[in-house]
Amino acid sequence: MPNPSVISPARRSSGIVGFTWFCVATLLVLFSGLRIFLLVKFVPDGLPWSETRSVLLEGLRRDVFVALVLVLPWLGWAFVVPRRWMAKAWHRHFFWLVCFVWWLVEIFLLGTEFFFFDEFQSRFNTVAVDYILYPHEVFVNIWDSYPVVKVLIGCASLAAVWWIVARIMFSGMWSVTVKRGRAFGAIIVVLILLVGLAPTINFKGARVGKDRTLNEIANNGSIAFVCAAWTRNLDFAGNYKTLPAEEAYARTRKILAAPGMEFVKEGSSIHRRVAGDSTKPRLNVVLFLEESLGSEFWGCLGRTNTLTPEMDALDLGEGLLFTNIYACGNRTVRGMEGVLASFPPLPGDSIVKRDKSDNVETLARVLKRDGYDTVFFYGGRGLFDGMRSFALRNGYDRFIEQKDLPDAKFTTIWGVDDEEVFLRANNEFKQLASAGKSFFSTILSVSNHKPYTYPAGRIPEDPNEHRRENAVKYSDFALGEFFRAAKKEPYWTNTIFVVVADHGARVYGSQSIPIHSYEIPLVILGPAVVKKPDRIGYLGNSLDVAPTILGLLGRPYETMFFGRDLLGGAPAESRAVVNHNRSVGLYRDGKLIVLGLKQGVEFYAGDPKREDIKSVATPDTADLEQEKDAIALFQVADDLYTREGYRIELPTTNAVIKR
Repeated sequence: MPNPSVISPARRSSGIVGFTWFCVATLLVLFSGLRIFLLVKFVPDGLPWSETRSVLLEGLRRDVFVALVLVLPWLGWAFVVPRRWMAKAWHRHFFWLVCFVWWLVEIFLLGTEFFFFDEFQSRFNTVAVDYILYPHEVFVNIWDSYPVVKVLIGCASLAAVWWIVARIMFSGMWSVTVKRGRAFGAIIVVLILLVGLAPTINFKGARVGKDRTLNEIANNGSIAFVCAAWTRNLDFAGNYKTLPAEEAYARTRKILAAPGMEFVKEGSSIHRRVAGDSTKPRLNVVLFLEESLGSEFWGCLGRTNTLTPEMDALDLGEGLLFTNIYACGNRTVRGMEGVLASFPPLPGDSIVKRDKSDNVETLARVLKRDGYDTVFFYGGRGLFDGMRSFALRNGYDRFIEQKDLPDAKFTTIWGVDDEEVFLRANNEFKQLASAGKSFFSTILSVSNHKPYTYPAGRIPEDPNEHRRENAVKYSDFALGEFFRAAKKEPYWTNTIFVVVADHGARVYGSQSIPIHSYEIPLVILGPAVVKKPDRIGYLGNSLDVAPTILGLLGRPYETMFFGRDLLGGAPAESRAVVNHNRSVGLYRDGKLIVLGLKQGVEFYAGDPKREDIKSVATPDTADLEQEKDAIALFQVADDLYTREGYRIELPTTNAVIKR
């Protein structure tokens, strides 16, 4: 082994410390390369150079931080490994094997990040965190939806090229004695750089301008993922603007007040009684929560080449079609909490996944108190996102899932095809009806989900094409088949049927909450309540589905719901509450107020149906008043959930406070 004292400065720089800086440089090239590719693919032509430069510079700062964190293990290796091991053959082989695997993983993650951005126009966010928690569905879905083998071969090839170049450049690395002091000094330098960079980085997300897509491109996927995982259960009061508690509740009570509704308690409560006729029949309720079936696919909502001919015919021929409804989020669990619990989408996790949801108010609870049998149908595994647990803890008697459909002829990784689930549901409804039971059922579909495949021969399109549009057509076909079958059954005449999407197909747009991609259909069918078809244009939200159903039933009930009855007359105020990542907002009267981390507030104005709503630099009095209302709604929701107050404890007092 050469004497370290006679090794040239050039060779001395090729030791493992020099190798570490080479890794940093390589990471920066890869991170920047991905960012430039995202800019070219996802940002329209004509982006001013000043904005491009801001994206690249902000991104570079974040990339340097991540690269330094990632190479700390290599410096730790140089510091910890005994000097006598360094030149050993087994150590060299093990080291280069670890290098290859490490770079294969890093390059694969960058490729994954591109596909993720293509689907969600976002760096890794809470969706990515949730996917890690459910590897069975997610990894098989990825295998079915993407050219995984080709991507792996490409990533392995790039890793191999780097490995060969590194081995040539650092062939003399093992001849260089790296003293522990030098390795420790390099670690200290990296830590100092990290400590110096950390205060300059906004870890909640990059902020180079008002365009959400540009801000996402400027971010780094590793930072985005860690922050998403860290903020799953946020302290609302510690991160968002708040009002005095008395003012927040007073504003919320004023927003929720409606004719025929009475508050049960004063102060920090939204518990209300809703008037009704207890002699009215208990009509059955069947609620379809359709996966990703946004308004953009429906001919009756404006698409020229419709993908939903079955539902178009039903909507226009015999249904109540709501034409101005917005989802409260872009995940199924957001749709569940909005539609079933009429609860605002708090930042962080949905209440479907949180730990204080053992007894929250839901439509199933309301109807169960009124004597209904309740059942939830889901084609997938109830374990996913805690759906089964949430349903059974909050008003549903039974949860029928994939394992309860052993004879299903077609499945994807997400579960049994819609036809099979709808067929089982129809059979259950016939049995319940024949037993004289009033029932409420929720059916959550799965077919309109990657890998976008379905049973062959059901629609003309080939399922092997794996196209979203084809999956939409199949989902529509399955709904049409169900309604044709249901019309032949006695329960058809005394049942309310509701079809609503859990969320839109994908999120796209420059705003912090791109609300125009949140538009969803809401249709009510059934001769018991629909005497003639109609179109209703009031602004509404996922939260309004449950109160609207209860209004159609017309029976008295008690409620904690944040939504309103869309058929209860022309509203004094139409509104929609929405969520995207860590931002929450309130849309009404053509204005969107967005609340963000670190007490941030953004103001937008415009009609999302007709234009790309624009940021408002100088809010007016109405904007500031709506800001307070937005704060109040989310603050009260957070307070009720946190102290486990979003529930109705019966029996209630006889005292009623009128508003």
